[in-house]
Amino acid sequence: MTLKPPDAAVLSEIIEMALSDHISFDMIRAQHGLGPDQVKSLMRANLKPGSYRAWRKRVRTFGDRREVYK
Repeated sequence: MTLKPPDAAVLSEIIEMALSDHISFDMIRAQHGLGPDQVKSLMRANLKPGSYRAWRKRVRTFGDRREVYK
């Protein structure tokens, strides 16, 4: 079963949520039904390569410093 891609407004909201340091992947899953791997692939497809790498580095760094993050 394939999922249809989200429309532009939903896509923008998901990206904004993922870029926020205050919203976890669990919150994105609850609201949009996307798991962490799906969010990462969506971000990779819709951000510039450097922006995606910076976002992943920030998520990993905060994840190492905080017990509960993304």
